[in-house]
Amino acid sequence: MNEKFEIDDIDRSIIGELRRNGRATNQQIANRLKLTAATVSARIRRLENADKLRVVAVSDFRAHGYDVLLEIAIEVESRAASEVAQELAKLDEVFAVHLVTGRYDIDILVVLKSFDELQAFISEKISTIRGIGSMMPAIAVDVVKYRFDVAPIVTKDTA
Repeated sequence: MNEKFEIDDIDRSIIGELRRNGRATNQQIANRLKLTAATVSARIRRLENADKLRVVAVSDFRAHGYDVLLEIAIEVESRAASEVAQELAKLDEVFAVHLVTGRYDIDILVVLKSFDELQAFISEKISTIRGIGSMMPAIAVDVVKYRFDVAPIVTKDTA
């Protein structure tokens, strides 16, 4: 990867178009930006090769039958939090693991198909991981904002 890779206004425009419509063809993006499809294709490939862009599909949890979104704050005792986090990350129901500062050491996000799975998940999976001292689960009652493009591409000029 080229460490001196610079993202310019054309790259930002292409990324913006992909954020608006990830299914847009190179030709559609080119038409909107007054570029050639070959330029768009080359720019996307260059961004991907430099690990500056990854085009993925994002779907809603409910579309896959998950009706419970749960956040659990975890306090770790007598073990490295990073080791506990690695074990938590292996659980299928866990889709995000964060090492955090503050009262708790780890924060995880979990999806379950129903509330009926909650007791077994906590008692049979989470609580059996060595090093977990305490947990503070919180059930999401509503999702106000759900975005995956939260990391805007910033250059040193705009930082």
